[in-house]
Amino acid sequence: MSAPQPVDAPAPEVVRARAYLSRVAEPPAPALAAFVEQVGPVEAADRVRRGAVPEKVAAETAARRGVDRAEADLAAAEAVGARLLVPEDQDWPHWSFTAFALSGIAGLAPPVALWMRGPGRAVELSERAVAVVGARAATGYGMHIAGDFAAGLADRGFTVVSGAAIGIDGAAHRGALGVEGPTVAVLACGIDRAYPSSHTALLRRIAEVGLVVTEYPPGAVPARHRFLVRNRLLAGLAGGSLVVEAGLRSGAQRTAADARALGRLVMAVPGPVTSGMSAGCHELIRAGSLLVSRVEEVLEAVGRLGLDLATEPARPERPTDGLEPVQLLVLDALPARAARDTRWLTLEAGVPAESVRPALVELERRGLAEYREGRWQRAARKRSAPAEHVGTVAGDQG
Repeated sequence: MSAPQPVDAPAPEVVRARAYLSRVAEPPAPALAAFVEQVGPVEAADRVRRGAVPEKVAAETAARRGVDRAEADLAAAEAVGARLLVPEDQDWPHWSFTAFALSGIAGLAPPVALWMRGPGRAVELSERAVAVVGARAATGYGMHIAGDFAAGLADRGFTVVSGAAIGIDGAAHRGALGVEGPTVAVLACGIDRAYPSSHTALLRRIAEVGLVVTEYPPGAVPARHRFLVRNRLLAGLAGGSLVVEAGLRSGAQRTAADARALGRLVMAVPGPVTSGMSAGCHELIRAGSLLVSRVEEVLEAVGRLGLDLATEPARPERPTDGLEPVQLLVLDALPARAARDTRWLTLEAGVPAESVRPALVELERRGLAEYREGRWQRAARKRSAPAEHVGTVAGDQG
């Protein structure tokens, strides 16, 4: 079944209806969301105003159904350069939000509308997106990792989604902006508010190049429960959630739980076992979340199948790499100081004499063994070229 993709702009009455509905119930409002889906936003808004709704919808809307500020909210949004995005709009991220309906969990009800500010299109930004979340009281390690990972993801065309909070969230947004990449900030307050206030300039910058998003109407103040509710949108807009630092009880843990419930991939960055800010990440990894330590590993997990594969990290090379088992035994038998003949090496290495001689040839070629007056010892340092007398091994009588 294909998701609806309307071509024309939604009718004004639809936008006004959803503006009213976005204020009339405190998210998440599963009964209201289902009711709107069943009868449509215009009829749903009319019936909510009159109180002619099912019992569960009435319970969610009774306190505010008489508060109709749709026109004022739309004007307040326009005053700050924001707009209301509704599911009837072609920019609505239908595919990303399908997971809300499939989850069957009341707490993961979809938003009835989204207030947003910025030039980005939600449907495009959510196609390849990763939520980067973590602790507010982040360590220097966590801030560095969040910024580095976000920059790497954004530089490769992935949208970095986060909550604009102090700590990991802010570092993630700045990392994406630093490479002029896409980023989306999801707020737990009205679109006309900057929270935290210390991130006013950051949110302004995000709104200039990406998107600032919220399901709360203009003027709505941040509240603790709204941050937790907001986290489901972080998880829903992204194809995977990356937890950089988190305590055992944190909002990032809630985002990870919502992501799992929505069928999204959860990734976590390990940290020092002595750090309380990494304890939540370690718990997530123990519970089955994907451990990641490089941007390439995140890309492989959430990217295109068979295309965004992580390359193997560079590994230190050793002079003994590629030696065969017999050659390694002979090398171990070679004394570092006193040279020995091949008969002694045969006994010490425990390999046949006919195997010792060719092994010594290869070890000398690699600069690992030295031939001195009919005897052999471990080379003091690796030589760049084999000695000219390699052939004398064949005539060595022990």
